Amino acid sequence: MKIAMKFAVGIALMSAVPALSVGQQGSSTSSEPTASPSPQQDKQDSSGQKPADSAEQKPAANGKTPPPAIEEVGAGKVAGTSNDRLFYTLPNFLSLQGQEKLPPLTAKDKFKVVALGTFDYIEYPWWGILAAINQAEDNEQGYGQGWVGYAKRYGSTAGDSMVENFMVGAVFPSVLHQDPRFYQSERGGFWRKSGYAVSRIFVTRGDSGSPQFNFSEIFGSATAAAISTYSYHPRSTFLSTPTNPHLFVGSNRTLAQTASTWETQLTLDTITIVVKEFWPDIHRKLSHKTSGPEGSH
Repeated sequence: MKIAMKFAVGIALMSAVPALSVGQQGSSTSSEPTASPSPQQDKQDSSGQKPADSAEQKPAANGKTPPPAIEEVGAGKVAGTSNDRLFYTLPNFLSLQGQEKLPPLTAKDKFKVVALGTFDYIEYPWWGILAAINQAEDNEQGYGQGWVGYAKRYGSTAGDSMVENFMVGAVFPSVLHQDPRFYQSERGGFWRKSGYAVSRIFVTRGDSGSPQFNFSEIFGSATAAAISTYSYHPRSTFLSTPTNPHLFVGSNRTLAQTASTWETQLTLDTITIVVKEFWPDIHRKLSHKTSGPEGSH
């Protein structure tokens, strides 16, 4: 779990630098889909883009057509979700631009969209990387080393991700009738947007559209931590090492470990939400670099 946090912090730092310069300008680009955007909306779009579902795009000042905006509301494989990816790789299907009220997701849709993200092709090598570094740091020592130890760490990493994703994004939202989607604000400067993103750990929308305490996140992650800790993480055991043929390793199945895992998951989810909030700014900045006079082809 510690190594996963390091990777998440790295992603957050990657996003903070370009997003800070964009966010402090107080730019706000609404991407709510409309059938025929008005001229006033075109002027308000600082990137010169119309919504993605518009048939045409307004040419930029240099005569080139700007790159398409990131995925709009309802553009995902499940109605009312997106097909977006953080940094063009990591699934971001439950993040939406704009604050408009959308029809609630059914329980079936909640499970489907979580499954699409959890079992996405990019997740398998991602789990492998986390497991490899976890092994290099000898975390959860009871798994041992070698290929067997790596296989156990890979399975543990994958299991933690699956259980937490489904508990927070599907099981609890379905039972409690809460909306698992994250609605990007895109309002204000860096600190205001950061505060909004962090608050989403504790505040979410109900299926009715009204704000509610985010029981799905808080209790869903706690349940996931308990399930993973007490089901497949290592028990106490003896290991044979070059310096100690009978090394005793304590169990990871403890209340303290469960609390630590819960805390780590909440921290990771908070960092991830902050990255999601600034991703539209980062996306536009990266798109401008690749579509400018020097970077266009």
